Amino acid sequence: MSRLIIFGILTLALWSCASSHKATKTTVSLDADSTDSTEYQILIDDPGFEQWYIIQYSQAKDHSNEYYNTFNLRGVSNWNEYFRTGRHDNVVGCIIEYWPNIDYGIEVNRKLFWYFKYVEENFGIRLFR
Repeated sequence: MSRLIIFGILTLALWSCASSHKATKTTVSLDADSTDSTEYQILIDDPGFEQWYIIQYSQAKDHSNEYYNTFNLRGVSNWNEYFRTGRHDNVVGCIIEYWPNIDYGIEVNRKLFWYFKYVEENFGIRLFR
């Protein structure tokens, strides 16, 4: 009997962990590095993204900083519109402050671009339309 109870508790724990990914809101922020105000970093609070990014990204798929910037401007605009209207509020959990006159660098732009691709593929939310 005790094994059945333990099995039930473990099953519920695993099920709740697996389903919590879709229920959590994503936080994306672009922060200036404290040591140099011209360097930025991107913080993505989505448990599945890093693993997906490692599998999907390769240098053969890389583009220029301008390419990423162009798509990110569109993606951020759509993301922020979804946030303002409450659409996809189970995923879109914040405003992204991304300014066209700031050069965030290729690392930040690349990561943000691939995050938007991840959201499109895994949640069916169109960001680059």
